Amino acid sequence: DTLGQVITDSGVLDGAAGGTLSTAEIGRGLKEALQNGITKGANQLSLKDGFYKSIYKILLPEEVQTVTKRLKNVPGFTNLEEQLLQKINEGAEDAAKEAAPIFINAIKSMTFNDALNILMGKDNAATEFLQRTTTEQLYNSFNPKITNSLNKIGAADIWKSAATTYNGLPLISKKVNPDLSDHVTTQALKGLFSKVAEEEKNIRRN
Repeated sequence: DTLGQVITDSGVLDGAAGGTLSTAEIGRGLKEALQNGITKGANQLSLKDGFYKSIYKILLPEEVQTVTKRLKNVPGFTNLEEQLLQKINEGAEDAAKEAAPIFINAIKSMTFNDALNILMGKDNAATEFLQRTTTEQLYNSFNPKITNSLNKIGAADIWKSAATTYNGLPLISKKVNPDLSDHVTTQALKGLFSKVAEEEKNIRRN
């Protein structure tokens, strides 16, 4: 089921066998297309290396990059940047498992007008709808999951050790203590909605 097929089958462009589908059937067809495509995309990000080895890879915030560059020649921290990169992306992959059910609930709760606006709207109309209706819930779901994940896989300890060492270096005027979990959550949602937009384009095109 795709948006193009929904348009054709519903008789929006042509009557099918001399008739049209009901508005309820049009809405169901659209919701099914979105559920299948968008949850598939969200689930791909939750796989191992779904973020880390993809175009959605989460990078370190500038404050952390400042620390990793300064410590790259300090014994015990030579591989700090890559260690942190891998672990924050693992945290995002772990949290991404929460996305599909939230998207499904939002799609199921669409009104017919929502569905019609998406059906006849621009290429990212469904993505914009999901951003409006799920971003706050996704953040609230992702953030504690990412915080726990970063603690569980040792990223928080690695960062604490690096920040403490950095802050103890001579001539350091600005101490660092960025909130890694907030950064990872925000970037994970940015990547997630980019993936959703990509899947929406696939649904419309195919």
